[in-house]
Amino acid sequence: MAAADPIAPATTRALRVLALAYFVQATGALSVVGALAAISAEWGLSDALSASLVSVFGVTFALAAPTLQVLLGHLERRRQVLLGLTLFSAAALLLAAAPGYEVMLVARVLMGLGAAFIGPVLGALGSGLVPAAQQGSAIAMVLLGLSVAGLVGMPLSAWLAHVAGARGLFLAVAIAGALTALLVRAWVPQGVAGQRVRAADLLAMLVQPRWISGFLVAFFMSASVYTTYTFLVPILRDVFHAEPSLVSVALAVLGVAGILGNLVVTRAARRYSSERMLIAGMLLLALDLPLLWLAAPHLTPLWVGLALWAFATDLLWPSQQRRIVEMDPALRGLSLSLTASFVFLGIGAGAAAGGVIYPHWGYAGLLLTTLGGLVLAALSLAVSSVGAPRPGAQPA
Repeated sequence: MAAADPIAPATTRALRVLALAYFVQATGALSVVGALAAISAEWGLSDALSASLVSVFGVTFALAAPTLQVLLGHLERRRQVLLGLTLFSAAALLLAAAPGYEVMLVARVLMGLGAAFIGPVLGALGSGLVPAAQQGSAIAMVLLGLSVAGLVGMPLSAWLAHVAGARGLFLAVAIAGALTALLVRAWVPQGVAGQRVRAADLLAMLVQPRWISGFLVAFFMSASVYTTYTFLVPILRDVFHAEPSLVSVALAVLGVAGILGNLVVTRAARRYSSERMLIAGMLLLALDLPLLWLAAPHLTPLWVGLALWAFATDLLWPSQQRRIVEMDPALRGLSLSLTASFVFLGIGAGAAAGGVIYPHWGYAGLLLTTLGGLVLAALSLAVSSVGAPRPGAQPA
């Protein structure tokens, strides 16, 4: 089959269902960010305790994603996704009904386990449904769900939490996950075999300085971003005195600017190396931090600062994944799985750091910590680049 041939309609439908699964997983994973104030009000928690729900999810995902592939990666791919969606949805339902903080933590751990079965498998399942010449297009269709989650999912989560409460939000996530599982079962064909990851291969990669420093780039980038991003709702409330309805506007600004950044990085990758793109994204984000600080308490410059923030971060994430693939294309499956783990570990660490910093040092403390994380990410990039071959500026 030629590369230009269209993907069969039935397969296209299956890929769209997998994109929906990515949308549900990504939206449910980070819905706590948009609903932070609603969660604190519903369960009588501080913002720091509510933010810990982001941390526990991130750490669980980071540890579970490679572990599950070592233990259960041999299972058929569709079965893995169905198991993940079932657990994710049941955990969201438990969170909606949670009587207190302890049950909420258990629910978020279970959501993290379910997500660890979903996210790392969807791309491999989608690419396994088509011939080799169409795999790039298939993966792009599946990953569209992740991009749309940034544009629609986060503002939708904030809006649902505002109008239906935090419990209503998580009930909606549970229903969406269950319905998506039914669609996967009905429209995604079986037969894409899994592949168990050997623990020895995973450990061998983690002890090599070049690889571990490359993964630390992802960790420090996500930690620095989520130190501030997790507390966007309290910042809007406390610093900018914004109405709750403006949270959805802020998240929509982030989503639209992020999509634009994704389009730019897709084109720029044909001309510039992944390292240059990473450095450009870090510099732009660092230069945006003073603008965000000086914007307080005026909303108009804040929208500009948030747009630059999202644009810069969407330069960073695809470029980091591209660089990891370029380090050794033969190990892309394992290296991308570990990259996802370090990203979510960074999200958890950033949210936890923000929970400590914001009550004591406020908005300025968050921005300074974000700057420090970017410096550490840049240093990790420099260490990882020592002695590395310089790949051409080819799109991954």
